[in-house]
Amino acid sequence: MVYDFHTHSFLSDGELSPVELIRRALVNGYQAIAVTDHAGLGNMQRVIAEVTKECRLAEQYWNIKAIPGVELTHIPAGSINELAKVAHEYGAELVVVHGETLVEPVEPGTNLAAVSSPWVDILAHPGLLGSKEAAIAAQNDVYIEVTARSGHNVGNGHVVKTGRAAGVKFLVDSDTHAPENLLTDDWARIVGLGAGLSVDEVEKVVAANPLQLLQKVELRRRNSIS
Repeated sequence: MVYDFHTHSFLSDGELSPVELIRRALVNGYQAIAVTDHAGLGNMQRVIAEVTKECRLAEQYWNIKAIPGVELTHIPAGSINELAKVAHEYGAELVVVHGETLVEPVEPGTNLAAVSSPWVDILAHPGLLGSKEAAIAAQNDVYIEVTARSGHNVGNGHVVKTGRAAGVKFLVDSDTHAPENLLTDDWARIVGLGAGLSVDEVEKVVAANPLQLLQKVELRRRNSIS
């Protein structure tokens, strides 16, 4: 079983339409996928609306949980809390923040702003995650990503070491932009082991933690319908 909460379609910089991305994920053994295209204030409403339609269609006909989300990317750190809240108001069921990866010029303070926001679910590829940020993430139930994406994954070992000490909840995500980036169960486990997680920790990260996040998403969906 595969769970992946960070992927991109051609609504941002991915190669596939949202529905083809979901279809290919299903064939890869996915139980759940979040489509989280890059967004800022200007395109957020449109992207979330389009992704939501595709996710609802996929769930109607296929046995997969398809979650409309968004990745807030390279936005001012000071705007993260506000824009994450707006994303939920526009219908996002999951909000990812593009963290301070070591290979892109993300504004310093982005990691701290993300883990401090009650509207953020996942801090993606956070690079040199600080102990302060890790402790706040654990306190606020913000998941920290161990990424399979080349380049971003150079910080995985540091992320695991720092996050483990603070008791954070990890996820292994693909940050898919092309079909070949999609996870398999074996590859997700290898990514976790390569990042320094133990076998027992990997089992928790790839199986138990995703189910907890899915419960949070399902509750959010029910509340939006009621």
